[in-house]
Amino acid sequence: TRILAPKKEALLKLATYVPLVDAPNVRQALFNAGAGQIGNYSSCSFNMHGEGTFMANNKATPYVGAHNALHTENEMRIETILPRYLKHKVIQTLNEAHPYEEVAYDLFPLENEWLTTGLGMIGELPQAMDELAILTKIKSTFNCECIRHTELLNKPIKKIALCGGAGSFLLENAKNAGAQLFITGDFKYHQFFDAEKQLIIADIQFFDAEKQLIIADIGHFESEQYTKEVFFEILTKNFSNFAVRLSQINTNSVKYF
Repeated sequence: TRILAPKKEALLKLATYVPLVDAPNVRQALFNAGAGQIGNYSSCSFNMHGEGTFMANNKATPYVGAHNALHTENEMRIETILPRYLKHKVIQTLNEAHPYEEVAYDLFPLENEWLTTGLGMIGELPQAMDELAILTKIKSTFNCECIRHTELLNKPIKKIALCGGAGSFLLENAKNAGAQLFITGDFKYHQFFDAEKQLIIADIQFFDAEKQLIIADIGHFESEQYTKEVFFEILTKNFSNFAVRLSQINTNSVKYF
């Protein structure tokens, strides 16, 4: 599985300059604070040797060098990546781990997508399934009283996109990712025609008109109902001294006759 619509403008690049002897400790401290994570890889950084210059005035307490004298130090430029929400934690860690009284660093906003965070998911089944069989399984799994769907493709389904709640805004993402089925809720009537309209305008040769993928609208509540299990797991894992109760109340306001 992977994120259907990865989050944008959520990553920063940090560059800092450290004496060679202290570089390993500073680098590891940054990693421990959450920096340097790229997908399934941790401790990611780029390192370059160079010379830094500075002159300490009489009010300074220099780690190296003398007052009022230009000092040149062999330093390591360390570059690493971090999510924006960890900015203050990482910078605080940098200031604590760095030997200099005044720490020089740069933060750069990145346009890279954060591939492990975002909206919706897409993945492939171990084995392709018949359309009616998979709709039946979806209805059973989500305890749906009905599924509103577009015309069937008349072919086995293997690649599926999913978004809890009102996910119609991710239809183009699902199509571009090659999904054959998109499970979500709250599709409006005319949105069921969006696949057909886009194909005609772009003159793309995928399937016949509306048959590019199946939209399976299972309902807003139905597609989000298992979120409480996610929160239950997070709370019980991180707060072992909390007594967490999982509500059994059905708050779905939509009824079917």
